[in-house]
Amino acid sequence: MKLLLFFLLSYTLLYATTPKKFSVIIHKPFDAALFDITEDYDRTISAAGFSNEFKGSSAPQESYSNAFDYLESRSSKYGAQMTLVKVNDNAQVILSKVAKLSRFNKAVALVKTPTNGYFIGGYTLDGSLLVAKLDANANLLYSKIFGTKNYDRMNNLVLLSDGGVLAVGSSFTSRDTHDAMFATGLGNNDIFLTRFSKDGQILWSKKYGTAYDDQGIDAVEAADGSIIVVSTMASEKKRDVNFMRITENGNKVWLNHFITQTTQHNLVVPKKIIRLRDNSFVVALIQYNQVQKEHIRLVKFDLYQNILQDREIQTTYPSGLNDIKEFSNGTLMGVGYVKDKHNTDGLAMLLDSDLTLLRQEHYGGENFDIFYALTILHNSQVAVAGVHTDNNSQEKNMWIVKLNKDTSLATIHTQKAQNNYTKKTTNTSLYKQLKKLFAKEIAAGKLRISPDLTFEFIDPSLYFHQGSYKLNIEQKKFLSRFSSKLFYTLQPYKNRIKAIEINGHTSSEWGKKSFEQRYLNNAKLSMQRSFSVWSYIFSQQRDATQKWLSKITKGSGYSFSKRVQRAGQEDKNASRRVTLRVVL
Repeated sequence: MKLLLFFLLSYTLLYATTPKKFSVIIHKPFDAALFDITEDYDRTISAAGFSNEFKGSSAPQESYSNAFDYLESRSSKYGAQMTLVKVNDNAQVILSKVAKLSRFNKAVALVKTPTNGYFIGGYTLDGSLLVAKLDANANLLYSKIFGTKNYDRMNNLVLLSDGGVLAVGSSFTSRDTHDAMFATGLGNNDIFLTRFSKDGQILWSKKYGTAYDDQGIDAVEAADGSIIVVSTMASEKKRDVNFMRITENGNKVWLNHFITQTTQHNLVVPKKIIRLRDNSFVVALIQYNQVQKEHIRLVKFDLYQNILQDREIQTTYPSGLNDIKEFSNGTLMGVGYVKDKHNTDGLAMLLDSDLTLLRQEHYGGENFDIFYALTILHNSQVAVAGVHTDNNSQEKNMWIVKLNKDTSLATIHTQKAQNNYTKKTTNTSLYKQLKKLFAKEIAAGKLRISPDLTFEFIDPSLYFHQGSYKLNIEQKKFLSRFSSKLFYTLQPYKNRIKAIEINGHTSSEWGKKSFEQRYLNNAKLSMQRSFSVWSYIFSQQRDATQKWLSKITKGSGYSFSKRVQRAGQEDKNASRRVTLRVVL
């Protein structure tokens, strides 16, 4: 397999001045992995998985006469505990929290809450399901262990529109006749769904399935509040991939045996389902051929069981996608693995809206590397979580990378470059937003906005009369509407706004005075115009906005140094104006 250059970033290199690639490897004792990832509201990245934590102490030395007694005493010294890590834009680990639960467990899913906290879903290694809620600093608020008396396993935790979550997994059948949930004669493993409110209360918990082995793989909420569940069914004679639609209360609406196959035919394994912006759905599956080589299969369908597209992506090496997400322009990115006889690499694929492959990249070293999950960031970059294995090592490590939209590895900017990049991208974004916000005023010739976020009021009714600085009724009406829209739109950018400048301007005349007298008189007049506009705008704002503006506003008078020129001649009317600029 052709391996791409793999960038290992040590903590000492993070502070180098030259740009480095965004790849974070977190080493823990024994095996560790990250299975899900999300973006926080402060633009940091959080990921969840497990690490092996030591438990107990070896301080008290106790003698044993039996080797088996000794081994039993050591068997619980360490084990898996769900772990959450957070990294910043410089690829530095800024937080690492490990659960300290009494039972060993693993996290499989991570969901953001409206308060910048987290829901984490997983399972204990002795067969129970687990949902934990954390605050923004990853402190445990509460945890719930639930499920049946038999062995249960969670595959995903799905965020719902009411702020709650749906746990998706499977459970071995209970034959307890006193348990009404299992009176339907389900057998072997069954689909197991549990819905939680945003406060962590169990709303309902239900099983679905047949007399054979059924497993709940993933689910997604439809626009109408119903839920689409992807599952598998296996017997000695056949294997099915099923799509099921249930109501918000868990009642079955329909069940579609999408793929029905005998054991002699090719195996298909579902991995992930997402809802697209057009309210259709895409499922990522792994398709095995006659020689058991896996490749990628994507199926698009609608709420009424219509298959819209069914596409297989043939690759040179065995490949599979574990997760897939949609960009705002309709393209999709999937992540997973690609492997040959010698090693496995992380795989990133870019697809168009027709599920056609546009580009793919492989990332990894000489051993086992895999991507398990991705999240699309606010700037259309992609954060990916998975596992990396160092060279000459058998231990799996937590791995976070950041990719560009074209699947290339993103760069860590130096602080200066990062500041310039942030300023440039914010300027561009805000400029486009303001042009859209004031589209009617621009079209009507009331104002003009420059890319540096300068507002020029260009309607003749908004100019000042010669020698005047007092506002007329037309100017006050316009400034009242303008300032209300502007400051409301600027609220999300408050922390990035350095200043708001109100600049007064004049024409060049002042009777038959000398240049010095004309300049100074007009300098005073331009400052009066600046103050007149600013004091009126300021008076129209609420207390909270006034307090913010009082810290960042700058007023100035340019006299006639920036008078308006048209065809080489001074436009005296247009020069008698005030401009406003937002400085980031």
